[in-house]
Amino acid sequence: MEIVVLVKQVPDSGSERSLDPADNTVARGSADNVVNEIDEYAIEEALVLKEAHGGEVTVLTVGPESAADAIRKALSMGADKAVHVVDDAIHGACAPQTSAILAAALGQLSYDIVLCGAESTDGQLSVMAALLSERLGIPALSGARKLTVEGGMARVERQTDTGYWAIEAPLPAIVSVWDTINEPRYPSFKGIMAAKKKPVTKLGLAEVGIDPATVGLASATSQVLDFAGRPPKGVGVKVADEGDGAAQLVDFLAGQKIV
Repeated sequence: MEIVVLVKQVPDSGSERSLDPADNTVARGSADNVVNEIDEYAIEEALVLKEAHGGEVTVLTVGPESAADAIRKALSMGADKAVHVVDDAIHGACAPQTSAILAAALGQLSYDIVLCGAESTDGQLSVMAALLSERLGIPALSGARKLTVEGGMARVERQTDTGYWAIEAPLPAIVSVWDTINEPRYPSFKGIMAAKKKPVTKLGLAEVGIDPATVGLASATSQVLDFAGRPPKGVGVKVADEGDGAAQLVDFLAGQKIV
């Protein structure tokens, strides 16, 4: 089985994150960058499928040179090889543009199934599986908390607020997963050393057939126009309840435009 897992490098959600005032994009150069947390569950699920069905796991990422660290993490967990699409013109790309780049790169790879995290911690859009499904013409099984592959079919339990939906689709397909699907393994020392020798193919936009003028901040479908830091915490309001406490509370919330 040929498995491709999509990986994104993001600023660590546990550390201070900021925007670059030069162009209002995420300041990745000064951030503590890590593998997108939910992508680690997609990597683990890819490895589980490989152990059950054989084949290879290919890591695919779109990002700057620093994203090589995210690739090495995936390779040290057990993935076999990687493809890194890197080009200065990608800076500031929106989700639809990124999906076009990923789809073009996937068009040069062999795959039976594509796995990805359900969302990224920096964007939280949860749309990549659907965008790639439309571009590639393959079914998307999103939000999986469980995945089985058998007889050329992928079956998932899609996590919902009240339980799950059981859905299936023929391969090839793209599956996005939540952090309820498994427990990612830690890279072993042997895996870390082996990752240094695994092949990583770097591709520019021209090599995947994407016109640089169609991606990047200048032509993005969404942009941050302005931003400001969180204001300092203000002085609290004390309500003396003399029988009208509820009315005072409602008036306060209305004044804050909360209700």
